[in-house]
Amino acid sequence: MPVPWRRLLSIATLSAPLLLAFVSARPPIAAARPAANTDTLSGDPPLIDLDGYKQAVARYRGKGVLVTFWATWCQPCRDEFPMIVALAKEYGPQGLVVIGVSLDEDSDMGLVRRFLSDSHPGFPNFRQKPGIDADAFYQGVNPEWRGTMPQNDFYARDGHLARFFVGQKQKSAFEDAIRFILLVPSSENRSTKPVYAGN
Repeated sequence: MPVPWRRLLSIATLSAPLLLAFVSARPPIAAARPAANTDTLSGDPPLIDLDGYKQAVARYRGKGVLVTFWATWCQPCRDEFPMIVALAKEYGPQGLVVIGVSLDEDSDMGLVRRFLSDSHPGFPNFRQKPGIDADAFYQGVNPEWRGTMPQNDFYARDGHLARFFVGQKQKSAFEDAIRFILLVPSSENRSTKPVYAGN
């Protein structure tokens, strides 16, 4: 019996310096840094207010622009999003630019990330900045819009709002509006106010 205790004592004696080295190499708890904020990730849609929205649309002057306002809580928005992705691919070579604007809250960011990851939109998406006056945002985007979803706005090549849809529409209505803003000279598709269009 005395042999195992001696062996155990010698192992403990040799292990003590290694244990001491390990413990002393760890930083003190006070020096530990908090984990990075995971609420906002680098791939999240950038936040946008009315001024940022207007700048985003103006950036594509000379092209037809379709802006789709969507949210993960809006079933019709989610239903029509794949169609809009396909239309962006089909009409992009003809000069169509699509921009997405999510109206989701901060608490829905996990759903937004998953939705965009699953959808592979291929066009820029923004998110309405939390805390802004939503009604002022809607009115600034389109004086006829009261926040009903989905909302799709069509800007002519000269930058004016030429058409808009409130509620879910058929693909043919989207195609008609897209052809209108792409093919008709801007002087012919300008009216004093935007036209509600399509079924």
